[in-house]
Parts: sequence; C-alpha cells; structure tokens
Amino acid sequence: MNDTTAPYTGEKYELLESLYAEFNRREYVSPDPLEFLYHYDSPADREVVGLIASSLAYGRVASILASVRRVLGVLGKNPADTLAGTGEDVLFSRLSGFKHRFNDGAEMAKFLSGIGEALREYGCLENLFCAPCSPEKKLPILDAMDLFARTLLSLGGLEQSQLLPFASRGSACKRLALYIRWMARRDDVDPGGWKRVAPCDIIVPLDTHMFKIASGLGFVRRRGADGIAASEATEGFRALCPSDPVRYDFALTRFGIRTGMSVDELLAKFDFGKG
Repeated sequence: MNDTTAPYTGEKYELLESLYAEFNRREYVSPDPLEFLYHYDSPADREVVGLIASSLAYGRVASILASVRRVLGVLGKNPADTLAGTGEDVLFSRLSGFKHRFNDGAEMAKFLSGIGEALREYGCLENLFCAPCSPEKKLPILDAMDLFARTLLSLGGLEQSQLLPFASRGSACKRLALYIRWMARRDDVDPGGWKRVAPCDIIVPLDTHMFKIASGLGFVRRRGADGIAASEATEGFRALCPSDPVRYDFALTRFGIRTGMSVDELLAKFDFGKG
C-alpha cells in the first residue's frame, strides 16, 4: 500500500490496524446476535443460524437476543438438518405466539420454510447466494444480495419481508451485509464458513454508526445510509485494504455502541475535519 493509491498516510493506515488489533476480539462481541454462531462448529448449521440471527437484528438488543434464542430453540442442535426435513405446518405450530417487532410466527415459519427449501434445492445457502455467478462473471455484490433475498423469500412464499430488505429498492441491506461478513470472513470475531465468497468482494454493513464514521473519514458523500453510501464506504476502505475492505468494520463500530466509546472520539483520533 502506498500513498498514490490510498487517501491516507501510512500513519493513519497504521492507526486503523492498531484499532483492529485492540478491538477486533471476541471479548467485545457481547451482547450481539453474532454470539449464537460460536456455538456451531458445522458451517452448514452456522450459515443457517447466521441468517436467522442477522435477519432479526433490528430493535433492542435484549429483544433481538430473546427472539433469536426462541427461534433456535425450535430447531434443535442441528438447525440445517431440522429445516431441510421440516415442513411449514410444523414450523408454524412450533412458532405459535412468536413475535419480534413486525414479524410474527406465521411469517417466521414461512421464512424458515424458505431456508429449508433452499437447502433441499441448492444444498446450502452459499450455493444459493453464488448461483447467479460464474467463474467468468461476478454480479455486483448488491445485485447478488438482492437476488439472494428475492429467491429465499419466494421459496418460502413471501413477496417481501422486513427480515430481508431489497438492495434494488435503495436499502443498504445492513443486516444481510452483516451476515455475509460473518460467513465470508474468518478471524477472531467473524467465524467464517463460506469458501466461494471472497472477503475482497463483500460490502460494508452500513448502519448509523458506520455511516457517521465513513462520512467523517471522507468516504461517503451521500446524505443518507443507503445502498450507494454503502458502496462508497466500501470503496474507501478498499483503497486501504483491497483484499478485505470490511476488515475494520467490527472494531470501528464498537465506537458508538459500547459505553465510553463515541464516534466523535474515534474521528478525533484521525484528526479529520481540521483545516
């Protein structure tokens, strides 16, 4: 990396690396739905659990964790096998009374049924995600995410759902991008499991914290955290780390989430906005 291709000096690149070394640790994960993935050694189970956990990751953290726990409780020790062999009627019965903000038990049963159908048809969720791609031609990541969401919901008999927003409608699809980060990357925080999606190709999960950070770093010019802003943020970080543009996501987003770690404090470390 040199300053002809990166917008930052070596010193600022080193600062990002130091933040990664300090905060990209499992001790900083809790409370977070990512925790659930650590209980599953099988990539087949982990990709199912990750999709459920990320899709429900909106609202209060306590409610998110309770909802994920409730859904996983009906799937047993091997969620992938359970869904591949369980029909919608059984899932509907098991999820009677479930409620997570805008999602009820019937919708969740259809969503899980779609996952089960995807497992039967494609073998795994990674194959579904990669189905529209070929070695010669890769879809832009937001297009791939959109097709993944549309196909998965369709397999469950859903036209749309709060669980999986569509990139084609302008959404940054933060939760789906988060899921892909969990599955495509592997380090102390991200458990990995997917082999065909390269870290260099994925997109920053853009929430309000990362939007403020990426804007403060000069990467994002948009006024809102939409899909274009997510792409801008990703390109900014790709200039620093082409092989892994989402490398710093977890460490940076501890600022604004954890007590005593504000986004303003983070940006002050980079001395941005002066002069």
